[in-house]
Amino acid sequence: MEELLSKLKKDLETKLESAKKEADILNIKSEYVGKKSEISSILASLKDMSIEYKKKYGSLINNTKKEMENMINEKLENLGNDVEITFDDTLDYDIKTGSLHPVTIIAHEITDILKRMGFTVVSGPEMESEYYNFEALNVPKDHPARDMQDTYFLDNGMLLRTQTSDNQIHAMENFGAPLRICAPGRVFRNEDLDANHENTFYQIEGMVIDEGITIENLLYVMQNLLKEVFKKKVKVRLRPGFFPFTEPSYEMDMSCLICGGKGCPTCKNSGWIEMVGSGMVHPNVLKAGGIDPEKYTGFAFGFGLTRLAMMRYKINDIRVLNSGDIRYLKEFNIE
Repeated sequence: MEELLSKLKKDLETKLESAKKEADILNIKSEYVGKKSEISSILASLKDMSIEYKKKYGSLINNTKKEMENMINEKLENLGNDVEITFDDTLDYDIKTGSLHPVTIIAHEITDILKRMGFTVVSGPEMESEYYNFEALNVPKDHPARDMQDTYFLDNGMLLRTQTSDNQIHAMENFGAPLRICAPGRVFRNEDLDANHENTFYQIEGMVIDEGITIENLLYVMQNLLKEVFKKKVKVRLRPGFFPFTEPSYEMDMSCLICGGKGCPTCKNSGWIEMVGSGMVHPNVLKAGGIDPEKYTGFAFGFGLTRLAMMRYKINDIRVLNSGDIRYLKEFNIE
């Protein structure tokens, strides 16, 4: 038996040495450790052997099969490592380092900041139902707030989400309370395109639910988040707003960093850029998420990641970010 097992391992080793493709290795795996392999037949025959034989060879057979499986897995893991890549030194290569998209960088930075504050990053579908995009967020079918957002409806009865707020309901249903989540993602609205509006852009949603949460908790998170993102204190203003899923609702503007607050096409000559929609989570939204509004309160906020990227890198036209022209990325010199 020892000689047979040793021969099987040796034969396997020889076969693996000559295998150069994943398909070849998988064929060898089937042949040597598969259900119809010789080692599997030996293992299956143990049940009919004497107790003495089982004691003498049982462990050896099992260990041999494990060793053979490890040999195959190691070959799969190292596949391609021994391939030598060479370049023709006579050619003039123009090798340039790539860069991340400005919105991607901003999204990573904000989620990292929020994770340090104890937030968990979640995600949700871009093709959404009316229930999660509107109704569960306290926007019934006949609600005038639906006119605030020109929605792309799809032939299958779904829609392209107009906001990342749908993640609020998904998170409450999945995790319950207490809860502290953030959700970056892409959203879609049928907008007229200009320097400050696109039909496809990026947001990040944030929500905290616990006992005793107040508006002061929201302001603390907002102030610290903006300070971390821009590496300096930025001028902001808070004004009343309206969002069906929060009550009371607030909008936070920041001074336009492109023109220094003097006024430009990007900020519509107002000197301010609308940046954050926020407020205390409406009791109806908590109920839709299966959370008791008598016990828990919470706040929610939504950032425009695309606009943050514009402010951070002083990009004066939002359409540049979706242009697909990599020459613009080089202009930002983002590493």
